Amino acid sequence: MWGTNLRVLGVVLGTLLVYTLIANKIPQVQSEVPQALALGANVTPEQLVAAGDKVFNGIGGCTTCHGLGTRAPNLLTDEKGTGLIGVRCAQREAGKSCKQYLFESLDNPTAFVVPGYQPIMPVMSRQLSPQQIWAVIAFLESQGGTVDVTGSDIPAPTPGASPGSPGSPGSAGFAGGSTDPQAIMNAAGCLGCHKLNGAGGAIAPDLTHVGTRRNAESLRRKILDPTSSVAKGFERFAGVMPKTFGTMMNASQLEALVQFLAAHK
Repeated sequence: MWGTNLRVLGVVLGTLLVYTLIANKIPQVQSEVPQALALGANVTPEQLVAAGDKVFNGIGGCTTCHGLGTRAPNLLTDEKGTGLIGVRCAQREAGKSCKQYLFESLDNPTAFVVPGYQPIMPVMSRQLSPQQIWAVIAFLESQGGTVDVTGSDIPAPTPGASPGSPGSPGSAGFAGGSTDPQAIMNAAGCLGCHKLNGAGGAIAPDLTHVGTRRNAESLRRKILDPTSSVAKGFERFAGVMPKTFGTMMNASQLEALVQFLAAHK
């Protein structure tokens, strides 16, 4: 009797040990969590600028490209004699105010690309909430210009939706909650940089046969922590891929995308 109980206990402890070892081998990656903002109609310019400063210099990852003026225009100091961003933003596109130009740059970055730079910027309105987007615009306007962003520019949150959730108002989470890999890739803007089956950008590795280069574990790590590895030939674009996908997607969406890409042999 005691012998049987000891054998059962040994099996249980052995099983727990095996699963503990497996769990410890799974990459524990901390992805940046978008900071939720609750900016009401009475928000002041100072509050918007302060919030935008935190997004721009923190979870937005903007300084990765815009801090030095090498891969993208410098948004923190003078850019090649054209002045601070708050001054030059109204001079970039004819007929567009500073606010209109900056919003377009975040929502549709390929609509106008500053001469001398490549169209590598992701669609930030898919990565950040409307509150975060307009806070960043206010922060950029404050760099030498006049802040004219007000609470009326920020869409009212849809009832039941988290005020800090990325995506368009009323969406049921990232990609509308869909686990369709194509919908997830469209929502993430993957083809803005990557090619897949001949369609998409060319500033990041082609994903058409990515399954021959990376297994599921490698793909999962890359999505959660884009800085974990850099593909040969794309070193100068290191840091461009957003770090927020791990918190934007739910577990089912992440796994659906990983398996989809891993199957592309």
